[in-house]
Amino acid sequence: MSYISGARSVPDEQVRIASKKMDGIGPKKAIQVRYRLGISGNIKMNELTKYQIDQIEQMIGQDHVVHWELKRGERADIERLISISRYRGIRHQDGSPLRGQRTHTNARTFRKQIRK
Repeated sequence: MSYISGARSVPDEQVRIASKKMDGIGPKKAIQVRYRLGISGNIKMNELTKYQIDQIEQMIGQDHVVHWELKRGERADIERLISISRYRGIRHQDGSPLRGQRTHTNARTFRKQIRK
């Protein structure tokens, strides 16, 4: 089992499927990376050489914001909203729905917090 950019990859998975499981890499970016490196999407992860895995990591690290950097950026954005007391920041803090969803009959996880 190998890790590429912080995402665990199953050895029996095809490269095209395993590359989409990385945080911050969607279908289009996965295709672009494979195309640039000349790697077929149909081969299995355990058939890749160490050099090819290093190339994939290097390419993704240069061009894309992935895994911890992505999560750190999202958390920083939420902290900024909280610090300036925006409505969305307050809703994040409370654990309430952010985007105008109904809370009277839905949002069960939010209502569980109220009961405690």
